[in-house]
Amino acid sequence: FPLLALGGLFFLFRRGGQNGMGGGPMGGPGGPMDFGRSKSKFQEVPETGVKFPDVAGVDGAKLELQEVVDFLKNPDKYTALGAKIPKGCLLVGPPGTGKTLLAKAVAGEAGTPFFSCSASEFVELFVGVGASRVRDLFEKAKAKAPCIIFIDE
Repeated sequence: FPLLALGGLFFLFRRGGQNGMGGGPMGGPGGPMDFGRSKSKFQEVPETGVKFPDVAGVDGAKLELQEVVDFLKNPDKYTALGAKIPKGCLLVGPPGTGKTLLAKAVAGEAGTPFFSCSASEFVELFVGVGASRVRDLFEKAKAKAPCIIFIDE
């Protein structure tokens, strides 16, 4: 009886793969052996269309980010003075204060692609899946470098 049950499961998995209902390489995504694969859900916006004049308020943060954009556009000017080019920025504040809009404005001013995703997409039941999603995001971003990666709360 156990052999019959195993044979039945094998038949179902093979049949699912042949019908295009998932199950692996022949049937598209999904299937029993695909549970550890990363299914990253992040948006890539090649051109945000948002510039700093579109952002109202938060003048202090806007001024700081304009300096970062100037760093990115003219790195030689700052390295000659001994400054280190920033590798990232952390925008913090309560919801609705314009963090996403500021990040889109930085991407728009710098003329770089904008990758956006939610941090909750990195939390998974299986060990290693969240880390795999982070790796996938950064691999795709490196292919489009320079770019802006925005990970929302």
